[in-house]
Amino acid sequence: MKGKNKETPANQIEELEIEIEEVEESEETESNDTPEVIEAEEDADYKSQLDQAQDRLKRNLAEFDNFRKRTAKEMAARYDAGQSAAAEKLLPIIDNFQRALSANEDKEDNFYQGIALIARQFEGVLTDMGIEPITDETGTPFDHNLHHAVAHIEDEAYGQNEIVEVLQKGYKHRDKVLRPSMVKVAN
Repeated sequence: MKGKNKETPANQIEELEIEIEEVEESEETESNDTPEVIEAEEDADYKSQLDQAQDRLKRNLAEFDNFRKRTAKEMAARYDAGQSAAAEKLLPIIDNFQRALSANEDKEDNFYQGIALIARQFEGVLTDMGIEPITDETGTPFDHNLHHAVAHIEDEAYGQNEIVEVLQKGYKHRDKVLRPSMVKVAN
């Protein structure tokens, strides 16, 4: 847009305020300079100009207010998208901590205790960011919005489309699913 000066709502508002002041000043000077009786046409013309300037000012103020609100919403949406993107990159690390904890059978071992502490701290940070694990339990119904079925088994102990085993925990950020849970489902 080389050579074009795009006016912002704030600049337009300032110009309209200046126009209103000029119209009001011209009314004052004319009323002082002219006889007491002003022609009805001139008076109506000034009032019309003043009304138009005030109308434009009100419209520009409303546009500016809408712009400010829309910008705030967009910034909040970008912030949420950034949090979600960062959390998606960190989820494999949480999975590896869980694998390390399940691989060690000695829960009294100092190494196990340290890994468990780091895993809890990491999960706490994700919780503070609004990232929560999807609560999957054996026997709950399969939901294609929250789960990804990677295996199906025939088992009379479970009903149709019930989760038999959670293979990988899923996570969501507020109401958006970041990663669905990988589950084994009964047919």
